[in-house]
Amino acid sequence: MDIFQLPIDQLLLKRKGLRRQLSAAEGLQPVRIAVLGGSTTNEVVDLLELYLLASGFQPTFHQSEYGRYYEDAVVDPAALVGFAPDIVYVHTSVRNLQHLPPVSATAAELQRHVDLEFARYQRIWTVLKEKLSAQIIQNNFELPPYALLGNYDVVAAGGATRFVQELNAAFARAAESDPRLILQDVHTLSARIGLEQWFDHERYFSYKVHVTPEGSVALARSLTSLVRAIYGKTRKVLVLDLDNTLWGGVIGDEGADKIQIGRETPIGEAYTAFQEYCLSLQRRGVLLAVCSKNNEEIAKQGFEHPDSVLRLSDFSCFKANWEPKHENILAIARELNVGVDSFVFVDDNPAERAIVEAQVPEVAVPNVGAGISHFAEVVDRGRYFEEITISAEDLARATLYHSNAQRTKAESRFATYGEYLHSLEMVAEIGRFRPVYMDRIAQLINKTNQFNLTTKRYTLSELETIASDPNYIGIYGRLSDRFGDNGLISIVLGRREGTVLHLDLWLMSCRVLKRDMELAMLDAIVDEAKAVGVRTLLGVYIPTKKNGMVADHYEKLSFIKLGSEEDRITRWSLALDDYKKRNTHISIQQVNAIP
Repeated sequence: MDIFQLPIDQLLLKRKGLRRQLSAAEGLQPVRIAVLGGSTTNEVVDLLELYLLASGFQPTFHQSEYGRYYEDAVVDPAALVGFAPDIVYVHTSVRNLQHLPPVSATAAELQRHVDLEFARYQRIWTVLKEKLSAQIIQNNFELPPYALLGNYDVVAAGGATRFVQELNAAFARAAESDPRLILQDVHTLSARIGLEQWFDHERYFSYKVHVTPEGSVALARSLTSLVRAIYGKTRKVLVLDLDNTLWGGVIGDEGADKIQIGRETPIGEAYTAFQEYCLSLQRRGVLLAVCSKNNEEIAKQGFEHPDSVLRLSDFSCFKANWEPKHENILAIARELNVGVDSFVFVDDNPAERAIVEAQVPEVAVPNVGAGISHFAEVVDRGRYFEEITISAEDLARATLYHSNAQRTKAESRFATYGEYLHSLEMVAEIGRFRPVYMDRIAQLINKTNQFNLTTKRYTLSELETIASDPNYIGIYGRLSDRFGDNGLISIVLGRREGTVLHLDLWLMSCRVLKRDMELAMLDAIVDEAKAVGVRTLLGVYIPTKKNGMVADHYEKLSFIKLGSEEDRITRWSLALDDYKKRNTHISIQQVNAIP
């Protein structure tokens, strides 16, 4: 269960059970956290505990009484010293500010008020550093709930909005110069949620809880990311799919010149924006890697597109092949010599995300959905790459790892991959060509280039003629799983001559590779062939620049190689008399007749 995806009402309702479950994990890292609150902090602490447990920590908390953040730190710190925290979190809000300037303030008076307020917090930090060896986390401030001067509130020296902004700038300068002080950016957190959804005046007046439940979640998740960063658990590698993740379309089928990227269309601009986001991460020290089911040579052409923001040199590791993605992720980890718990994997395909989550649970797999416009937003909201400082080494990390990656290339397999295929609960609809699907069948035949044994093309008219010819057997395959419908993704077309069926077409969309759909299609074509007296299947592989991935397709299906021709065309045979079903992971759905 990913508790980061659970709504707050379920988190709080199931808190005790979740706490027991998460606390049972082995190897949790102890951390002692003191929370000094200007408001009631129980809700934030309850959520923080769950998020830290889920992140591999075993937290112990000490909380001040309501509003005693200054007294417990400066006036009477004995209890705090006795607790001996590893981290002290000073949690205050705009309601705790004591030196707001009068509306009539001049610029000089504004600065004096900022200095007075800053001095109060500086005193807290100084005493904490003198009495404790703990790391200090101090939040900055959200904007006031009311702008008494309207838009002028951000301009006037006596405006509360301007005062908060000036104070926040002073806090930022203090944190920049003091490694013991970390700033939690509540100003940005509240802005993203929106002040109207941040403040809960009724809860404050009744219980002294300053924020809404949504605000408590944001605070707790933000704090979790900071704790992870303090203990070096920030993620370092962003692993990216290619087709429909870094550009629109399937490059192997459509070609590099037809992928959607650039600023000419809304969808192209969205992919460009995501590439810009990824490049910005890379420039601040996050390693980029490619993990794609693709032909490597063809995939790399996407980064030669004139509108591509990312270039091959931006990636520390590049895996474009037809192996399961979780295996490639493990290979990337070995090549980079980085633990998989440092990885974030972004893929538009939910089934691929689920397999990686199941096989390599240490990898963070954000649920980016299928809308490219939100990819950067989802990744950013996950706070996977939180930092508390940026060093020269961080900025040079990509170059260092790129060199190391060339030394440690290797591959391995998971013995339990089949179990996870089964967990996808795949269901296939496989049947003879039907009028309702003919347009899609024609489109798939004329668009698919990679998983395509012959790359023969047919017009819609030719297909309609074939569909009514008893000497042809044409079947389609649709595949769905617990994440949704992949649509019509595979076609096999056979031409019968006596007891032999010549397989003129066998193709499949690359988005369902390594899911055993080819086995299900083979079982179906054998059933159809045997029903009309066929005893032998004859297949042919005609190589092209793009279909090298299926050169061994028939060999994997236990066909017998009949020979090769000078142009590398190979021919294969399969006897059907003793044929046994091959598919074990996909349920076959009965096809209802459609006129």
